[in-house]
Amino acid sequence: MEKVGRYEFMAEPFHCDFSGRLFMGHLGNNMLNAADFPRTDRGFGMKYLMTIQRSWVLSRLAIEMTEMPQQYARFHVETWVESAMRFFTSRNFRVTDGEGHPMGYGRSIWAMIDTESRQPTDIYAIDNGAINNWIVKDKECPIDKGGRVKVGADASLVRTIDTGYSDVDINGHVNSVKYIEHVLDLWPLSWYRQHQIRRFEIAYVAEAHAGDRLSFYREQTADDVFCVRIVKKSDADEIEVARAAVSFI
Repeated sequence: MEKVGRYEFMAEPFHCDFSGRLFMGHLGNNMLNAADFPRTDRGFGMKYLMTIQRSWVLSRLAIEMTEMPQQYARFHVETWVESAMRFFTSRNFRVTDGEGHPMGYGRSIWAMIDTESRQPTDIYAIDNGAINNWIVKDKECPIDKGGRVKVGADASLVRTIDTGYSDVDINGHVNSVKYIEHVLDLWPLSWYRQHQIRRFEIAYVAEAHAGDRLSFYREQTADDVFCVRIVKKSDADEIEVARAAVSFI
């Protein structure tokens, strides 16, 4: 098997926005699927891990696009492991059009957790560290790795939502892509008639579950750059669950 996986997708019309471009959330979902396809083929995918009370969870994701796939267009997502440590691994993505031209890139950080304790567990314990056999160090991913998203105390509360059945995934917590969708809903349709998303970055801090109320605080940090803090209510306290940064053009 090749170390770099390459998978074809189509921008289905009902996965596209009013402009005919693929929703960023659906592109994120394509990337997450592309991440699990090679892991499954190589013996450390979700299907196997669930049998030993383990699971992959996304810790960070950054997507930077020069153009988005148009409806009905076929495109490819390439993916490869850039590095691995005991508790985290980095996986990159390249999105290309039907002719192989780059449309954008992605960077992600993953942890493997024990599904009972919900704590990180040793990635190298799976098949004697087999993940090391699939590391690719010389393939370019020319976008910023990103850093800590900073949201000031003056960030404004924009929206509070209730989470439910359709927010929750196989890991029993609010799905990574749902956060992307909820964040991008903070801007009205009129905004997207004038702007396109250039980069979306999110870091996951804590789990949220069905029934949790999520509040979204937004702050503009530069021209067409916004940072968002997502918190859930716990008694009288707020617990931060994720931070995101969105750059528009």
